[in-house]
Amino acid sequence: MAISIKSSREIDLMRKAGHIVARVLDILRDASKPGTTTAELDDIARKEIIALGGKPSFIGYLDYPAHICTSFNEEIVHGIPSNRKIEDGDVLSIDCGAIYEGYHGDAAISLCIGDVPDQTSQLIEDTRLSMIEGIESSTVGNRIGDISNAIQVYAEARGYGVIREYVGHGIGTEMHQEPMVPNYGPAGKGLALANGLAIAIEPMLTLGGWQTKLGGDKWTVSTEDGSISAHWEHSIVVLDDGPEVLTSLTGRP
Repeated sequence: MAISIKSSREIDLMRKAGHIVARVLDILRDASKPGTTTAELDDIARKEIIALGGKPSFIGYLDYPAHICTSFNEEIVHGIPSNRKIEDGDVLSIDCGAIYEGYHGDAAISLCIGDVPDQTSQLIEDTRLSMIEGIESSTVGNRIGDISNAIQVYAEARGYGVIREYVGHGIGTEMHQEPMVPNYGPAGKGLALANGLAIAIEPMLTLGGWQTKLGGDKWTVSTEDGSISAHWEHSIVVLDDGPEVLTSLTGRP
């Protein structure tokens, strides 16, 4: 779990892992239609990750039973794919991870399925934009708290709840490494960001409060008040000339 500064070779391997995740999420976005089950999405992800030369990283991690996480509406993270069908009006968050030659990529998207209220679609877009605020704060010499504060300020100015119990993290030869990257907190605090530091930034915002509850499957996390939530994530590396998004084919969010 130690903090690891990546060499250029390690960054290249993480870039390859991240590009697999990016391609698979693009495929899953297109496949997420009313009538499709999340178990079907899970099977697509498994096949595509392997076809692209990677290894699924979620299955078996702390005994997690699937290859992706699929969370609906008030579910925030870690929903387990099942025979539940996607319906018009759903919010669906998909979290995907892959390993390439021992290095991890990890990213998540939230989708509006069909017609959803304007407030819901705005939540999804603002969660994505809060992630971008965090990414743009990930510059050499800044601190983890600058990322956290950028996300919190953006989100709370728009009236959203910011999940506190689940946070971003370092990433490399393990999916979860130090440092933890909260989505809230004061600027100027925490670890100084150095060239080669790889982290996953993943805001989770809600239309209600920040409190959570754990489901009976011991994995699915939902909002305590039943409010709709959204989740976006990118793995990035801090570089001297600015952050690079490893889980994007363009290097930008």
